[in-house]
Amino acid sequence: MEHVRFKNRSWDVAADLRLPKDFDPSKKYPAIICAHPISSCKEQTSGSIYGERLTEQGYVTLAFDASHQGESGGEPRYLEDPATRVEDFRCAVDHLVTLDYVDENRIGCLGVCGGGGYAANATMTEHRIKALVTVVAANYGRLVREGDFSAGAAIGMLEAVGRQRTAEARGADPVITTYIPNSQEERESAGIADIDIEQAIDYYKTPRGANPNSPNKLRLSGLSAAVGWDAFHLAEYLLTQPLQVIVGGVPGGFGSYRDGFELFGKAASQNKNIFVVEGASHYDLYDQPFAVDQAFEKITPFFKDNL
Repeated sequence: MEHVRFKNRSWDVAADLRLPKDFDPSKKYPAIICAHPISSCKEQTSGSIYGERLTEQGYVTLAFDASHQGESGGEPRYLEDPATRVEDFRCAVDHLVTLDYVDENRIGCLGVCGGGGYAANATMTEHRIKALVTVVAANYGRLVREGDFSAGAAIGMLEAVGRQRTAEARGADPVITTYIPNSQEERESAGIADIDIEQAIDYYKTPRGANPNSPNKLRLSGLSAAVGWDAFHLAEYLLTQPLQVIVGGVPGGFGSYRDGFELFGKAASQNKNIFVVEGASHYDLYDQPFAVDQAFEKITPFFKDNL
């Protein structure tokens, strides 16, 4: 594995480039971009699970930290901006096509959770990506609009964000909030019983998946960018590449089950498939062997046939 950097606008995006066993720089290899979930980083599921396994199958893989997050540059920090996240993918392709050992006509993409939503959106307008896999893809715009699942939540959020931006314009410090509660005790105190939130804490806040590049920090004043954004907008016109959608059969509050079916239904792809991993939750598909193994029963032949 090599630690590499590539540019998005004026800053560096940090990435882990994995090369297949017995790598020969004189040969041409297919390459797959691996995109991490919202609040995650390249060292977690996108790189250590999916990137690693795809590399074992003979692909060059590139797992990157989103701009403004992890080891990547970009100010302000802890910003979750959909347009910039999508541009990261285009810049990742730009980097791959400069590598002599990458076949520019065999570049694919795999995204997990919010990274799957971003990957789908990027693939619509980046047709150098020839095949797409989404694993428990979540539409970040929908998630933000739903807020606390009450009527008018998005409007209340926009008003709060507006007040915070005004305060920051007048010199106040930024407010840094969290994506999820920092502990199960904090979740229980808030009266949250959703399986996705419970398992998110188990993944991100315990040795199972915790990483310092994934600090559970989110800049409040940046949230308005996502409210009017839809990861799947125009998929029925622009997403024509081969598509494999993977969802878990145990739905939770993050909505990746319904988002996966929405993406599958909307995509213009003539070659598309959706696969439900029965008995698997959203977070089982991050790293649990029984779920990941079943996902790869579809992922392996899909990329073999389409890259």
